[in-house]
Formats: sequence, C-alpha cells, structure tokens
Amino acid sequence: MRFSFIHAADLHIDSPLLGLSLKDAAVAQRFAQAGRQAVEALIEQTIASEARFLILAGDIFDGDWKDVSTGLFFVRALGALHRAGIPVFKVKGNHDAESVMSRDLPYPDTVRAFRSAKAETFALDDCRVALHGRSFPHRLTADFVDSYPERRDGWLNIGVLHTSLDGTRGHQGYAPCSVDDLRRFGYDYWALGHVHAAEIVSREPWIVYPGNLQGRSVRETGPKGAMRVTVEDGRVVEVTPLVLDGARWAHLEIDLTGISDDTALQVRLHDALAASHAQCDGRPLAARLTLTGTTPLHNHLIAKRDTLQDELRAFGFQLAADCWVEQLKVRTAPPPRPVLQGTDALDVSALLAEVAADPEFAVTIGELLETVKAKLPKDLHDALATPELTQRLAQDATALLAGELS
Repeated sequence: MRFSFIHAADLHIDSPLLGLSLKDAAVAQRFAQAGRQAVEALIEQTIASEARFLILAGDIFDGDWKDVSTGLFFVRALGALHRAGIPVFKVKGNHDAESVMSRDLPYPDTVRAFRSAKAETFALDDCRVALHGRSFPHRLTADFVDSYPERRDGWLNIGVLHTSLDGTRGHQGYAPCSVDDLRRFGYDYWALGHVHAAEIVSREPWIVYPGNLQGRSVRETGPKGAMRVTVEDGRVVEVTPLVLDGARWAHLEIDLTGISDDTALQVRLHDALAASHAQCDGRPLAARLTLTGTTPLHNHLIAKRDTLQDELRAFGFQLAADCWVEQLKVRTAPPPRPVLQGTDALDVSALLAEVAADPEFAVTIGELLETVKAKLPKDLHDALATPELTQRLAQDATALLAGELS
C-alpha cells in the first residue's frame, strides 16, 4: 500500500508584521496577505496530491485572535479538506496554547485536536496509522514528552510534537527533549513544529521540522512551506519539501571590495537585487542588503546611506510593484590610511577616531541608546545592550563626519 500525508507547522495565521508596517504600510499589507495565501496553498496542495491526511504540528495561530475573522478563515480552509474527505490532526503550540486562546469555533468532525492533559492516540484503521500527540496547555511546558504512549506494533507510528528539542536551534523551554528521547519510543516518524527552519533532524527514525509556512521577518529567509511524506508498505520512504509561501524574505550580503566609484556601486547593488527577485518566481520580495568589504567608498556610504536606500527602493519598484528593500546596512571598512608627511598635514580621520575613542563619547552614545531602548518592544532590548553596538555606532559616527567633510 502506498500513500502520502502532509506535515506542516507554524502557520501563525494573521501574524502582525510590525517591522514592515513602520516602514511601508502597503508592503506590510501585501505580506500579511501572503500568510493566508500560504495556508490556502497548503490546502490546495493537500487536496491535489490526494494526501491521506494533514498534520499541523502547532502554532496554527500567532496568539489570541484580534477578531473572529482569523478563526473563520481557518475554519473555511479546513472545510475544503472536510469536503474532500481528508482528515486533519493538530496540536496546539506555545503561541496558540489553551491558556492563550480565549475563543474558538466548531471544526468539522474530520478535524481531530490532541488534548493537553497528556498525549493521546488517533488511529486510521484503513491504512494502519497511529498518530500520537499532545497540545500545549500553556506557553512553557516541561516534562512533556514522557506522557506519549508506546508504539503500536504492526502500525505506522507518528508522533506529533511542538518542541524546541535540546534548545540548540535558538529556542529553549518548549517541551525540551533530545533526539535519543524520541528514538526510545520506536515511532516511525516524528512530525515536529516550533523551529521555523526546515530540517530533517534524523532518518532513523524520521524526525522532521517542516519549518514555518510563511516567513515573517528578515530572519526567516528563503523558500518556506511544508513536507510531503510518502509511505510504502508501512514504511516512510520519502520526505519532500513543498514550497508554499506567498512572499519571500532575503538577506543579501554584498561584497564591495574593489568597488571605488558610484557607477560600479550601482551596478553591483542592482544586479544583486535583480537576481534575488528573479529567484522568487513572481512572489513579493522584501530584501535586506548588507554591504561588506573594504572600499574607499566607506565614508561616503555611511554619510549617504539613507539616500542610497531610497534609490535602491526606487529601483526595486522598477523590477516589480512588490519588490521592497526592507533595509540597507553598511558594514564596510575603509582601506588603510596613508601615512601623512609634514607637520602641516591635518589627518581629519585620525582626529575623528580620537574623539570616537573618548570615554565621554561612549557615555553619550550609551545615554542615547537607553532613550531609544525605552521606546522599543522588550524583545528588542538585548540587541541594544552589546558593547559591540556602542563601538560600531562610534565608528559609524566617525565615518559619517568624514564622509560629509569629503
């Protein structure tokens, strides 16, 4: 017997894109729509591939609904699967845990939600599949996996789990466990959620993160989607990524070493942005460009960063109405300064560097950072608390002044 099922996670339906909305409301709206488009693509792909069932491994919602339209959208999407006779098995993750959600809607009887008190099993007799899963009762959950049941001999056993595993992927505290912990159950496939980067962690047994369905920020670049899992004679034989995202994020690091004039600079930047847009297959693109390398244009780039960013955004709109430069970052370095001869030579760069190294200057920057930090969300505070940031700001201030003077 041969069949397939679809494994998806981290839909984060109607997740707010606060960073984009502050920069361009129209672009933010396009990306907000992309999240729903990705869900619709998931449903269409599940039906078109004649999948036996769909697994949703947590964080279907980004949090409690702002209004019922979020829930109604999801119910409508599941209705198409119900009419096609395709069951859905879902767990709740940390973002849509039972303690987080204040509202709910009735789902078709083909949608089975795993309870949160302890893991339970749903069985599909016709294809001899046993699905074991557990929902989150609240955001942070420990001692979670121990309640999963033993495997059913002679069946294909699937564990559905929203977990950070051992925390090495940048997440901690969410149903923590190790790969060895999961292996001990003897399941054939672990359908994981929570980590937004797709990864096949293991093939014996299969332990798989499908990644999130739609990238939500520049930290979540590249194609996004789900996994199609093929089963033959009671064994998983293939796991194939499905690209389903409705918009794409990219982070382009562009080396400007050897670039010494504006014409060559424009060609390098335009070529990089055009190539990235071409890889999106018509999807909206939000790209961050980080300039690196050693170039005599360093001071000029620091001084004219805002102007150059605006020009790049204009070029992006020449490529497509939804090709957006999210941010331009300058991380270049100036070439070594020549040694000046003569007592009358004035080394402006050296004087500025001396000021930037003054402890009082660092104190002033620190006070300004505290003012900025007070106006930002708490989850961004750590990024402003590093000594490296203070040093970089001092260097940028030096380059800015030098660029303006030149």
